[in-house]
This record gives sequence, C-alpha cells and structure tokens, in this order.
Amino acid sequence: MTTLDWTPLRRALAQCRREDIAVPMWWRDDDATRMTPALAQLMDTAVRIGVPVHLAIIPAGVDPNLPGEIDTGHILPVVHGWAHADHSGPGDKKNEFLTPRPGAAHDAQAGLNKMLALFGNEVARMFVPPWNRINDDITGVLAKQGYRVLSTYRPRPRPALAGLAIVNTHVDPIWWSGTRELVDPDILIARAAAQLTDRVEGRADHTEPFGLLTHHLVHTPAIWSFTEAFLDEMQSGGATPWSMENDI
Repeated sequence: MTTLDWTPLRRALAQCRREDIAVPMWWRDDDATRMTPALAQLMDTAVRIGVPVHLAIIPAGVDPNLPGEIDTGHILPVVHGWAHADHSGPGDKKNEFLTPRPGAAHDAQAGLNKMLALFGNEVARMFVPPWNRINDDITGVLAKQGYRVLSTYRPRPRPALAGLAIVNTHVDPIWWSGTRELVDPDILIARAAAQLTDRVEGRADHTEPFGLLTHHLVHTPAIWSFTEAFLDEMQSGGATPWSMENDI
C-alpha cells in the first residue's frame, strides 16, 4: 500500500485530546465459524497491536473445535445471529432478524445457548445481527434471553435500548457494493475524522466506544494493511482499547 495521509485523523484525535474527550476504541470482526489461515492472521494482528477482537461467530455453523483453537486472551467470542441466513421479504435488504418471521426470537436464544455450550464463560453476551439489521420486536426480547449488548453499524442514537447497552461500529474498510476491495483510504480516513469531530462538537455520543468492523474471511492484503495501520494510528493519537469484557 502506498503511504497514506493520516493528517485528518491525527487532527481529529488531537482535537479530542484538547477537549479532554476520551476515545475508547474497539474492534469487531464478523462471520467466523472455524479456524482458517485468515482467522489465524486476525489473531496474530490482535496480539501484535494490542487490541482485542470481538469475534462474531455464527452459532449454527460453528466448528466444535474452535473454542480450543482461539486465543481467548485476545479474542472475545460474541453471537452473530443464528445461521446468517437471509430471511428478507420482497423489497427488503438482506437480513436475518429485520423482516418479521416466526421463529426469529427462538433463533436468537438458540444462538446464545449454542455459544454458551461451546465457549462457556468466555462468551461476551453481545448480539450482532447479520447484515447489522434487526427489528424492534427482537431487540425487545434480547435482554430477557441473557444478552447485555446489541451491536450494529453507524453511531448509536442512544446508549441503551430495551435493557441492552448499544455499542456500534463506525468504520468498515470494505467496499461491499463494489469490488469488495479496500475503500479509498482517503475516504475512510476522512469519515473517521468527521465522526470524531462530531463527538467533539456534540453531534454524536462521545461516550460510545469507537468501533472498527472487519470481515477476516474476505480481506485482501490492502485491507489487512489498512486495518493494522488504522488501529495503530488511533492508539498513537490517544485512543485506548475497549473491551466489553472489562466495561459492561
């Protein structure tokens, strides 16, 4: 990857420091089911840069050997829906828990039960709906099922909902609607900087952990490189790693 211009992000982080606004930073990676070379690389990266990964695992397809293969000192297993199956209706975007359907609440409960059976107390009780989409009815039952956090994408509109803490992700480096390669890094850097500025200027919740969302299975070398550089830049600018395990 060519040398990137991190100036906008560095300025935004400096602004946060001047205004005494802390930047807790977290990392979520989606769609895991089994150990792969990409997952091994994800773990190596987490160890190297010192930021734990909240690994969203698909319960229905998880390899029963996975609990013994991940480094739980740097990987926090979280629940990624049930089967990552598309149940969208006509005109809806892909989703597993947005379009109303019988059995959806059962699937959410089954996801947590399966993860607890495999990973025990290592499971962080976070529900990550596939495609980051969920309806209010399912959201309303998650806390009763044993979940503590709901995580989707984009800045949270409120810190809590239906008994759940809301901890969303904010930066996704993959160009999903195009080549599935790295989004133009200048755009990614500008977006992250703008979101930090929104926190300083009161347009966004400055207490929400600032989240990076990745998908290890589809990373190209450029995406791996940006991911590591971004997390390094955030930490160099004063952001501190956040973990659900420690704070919620």
